[in-house]
Amino acid sequence: MHKHTVSLVGSGHTKFGRLDALDLEDLIVSAAREALDDAAVPASGVDAVFLGHFNSGMVSDGFASSLIHQASPDLRFTPATRCENACASGAAAIAAGVAAIQAGQADVVLVVGAEKMTHNNTADVTRALAGAGYQKDPQEAALSFPQVFALAAQQYTQRYQDPLAAMAAIASKNHANALRNPLAHMHRALDADACNTVSERNPLIAPPLRLTDCSLVTDGAAAVVLASAERARDFRREVALRSMVHVSDLLPMASRDFLAFEGPRKAIGDALGRAGIQLNDLDFAEVHDCFTIAELLIYEAMGLAPAGQGHRVLDDGTVMRGGALPVNLSGGLKAKGHPVGATGVSMHAMAFRQLTGQAGDMQLDGPALGLVFNMGGAAVANYASILEARRG
Repeated sequence: MHKHTVSLVGSGHTKFGRLDALDLEDLIVSAAREALDDAAVPASGVDAVFLGHFNSGMVSDGFASSLIHQASPDLRFTPATRCENACASGAAAIAAGVAAIQAGQADVVLVVGAEKMTHNNTADVTRALAGAGYQKDPQEAALSFPQVFALAAQQYTQRYQDPLAAMAAIASKNHANALRNPLAHMHRALDADACNTVSERNPLIAPPLRLTDCSLVTDGAAAVVLASAERARDFRREVALRSMVHVSDLLPMASRDFLAFEGPRKAIGDALGRAGIQLNDLDFAEVHDCFTIAELLIYEAMGLAPAGQGHRVLDDGTVMRGGALPVNLSGGLKAKGHPVGATGVSMHAMAFRQLTGQAGDMQLDGPALGLVFNMGGAAVANYASILEARRG
């Protein structure tokens, strides 16, 4: 069996949504305290803290990493670092914590991911997120992120087949899953036919993407406590990080085949290989469905279906709750919400809870292995993790 070096031993997670009464500091402090309490580790026992936070001009808290210290006076003087990698900033912060432990610089690390988005208007959020695209190409720089993924849907139609019905099925699935997640932003069942119909309630955002194809602008924070494999034995709960792989691709979309999702394919494939497992060993996956077409492309990048055939695993129920590999039991970015800096940490926190029997109505029956895939930009920054339940 692959020898793991780092474990997750605690998690924290705020409600996701439009949280007008809470600012960025409130969100960070709440998630951090809950994770420390869940791990039953005193703040004085934390060797380093890392914050995943995209920001991109969305809040004025420019020096946000040290806001984690507000969670406890005992965190004072603990080294704190902010990690930014667009919508994969949360996974980047976890990867930094893992590296600190593997380098022998820390035994216990607190990682928080947070974003405050909803106080901005849609145009400002769209502009901020577009900063994750290549700015020197006038064509790409002119695209919003909905337009970037609309391009993927258009190319998919030209190369393979119309993906709109499959995208609607993904939206409906993730909204149904979110109904079991009390922390999700949106608790609203959406019928696949309604998602596949342009209407006053489901307008086109960036043709052919409809409103139901787009993730939510959300406030929220999540946290995990990491420990070295040796120290993890001292904690009441442990999930082994069997592998974590970071693959970064070229930023300009014009320099690669966007539809091939080569970065996600390599990250997920390498993570499975380093963990010494096959795709069919997984019990569930939390993946980056910033837009429904992204989840469809991730099915193919994972190897669940051949290129252009991602709809098959929706049609046969593979990725549904109760299927062989349920995807986004939390509701995903589509319905749980997408506070960009928090998303990667949220995925790991949700997987930790699933693997420790703490997932409530989302809980599967004794899952052993889960995949987390967090993506920054248009398949540019790609992080894949394999998490394993530790029994007995």
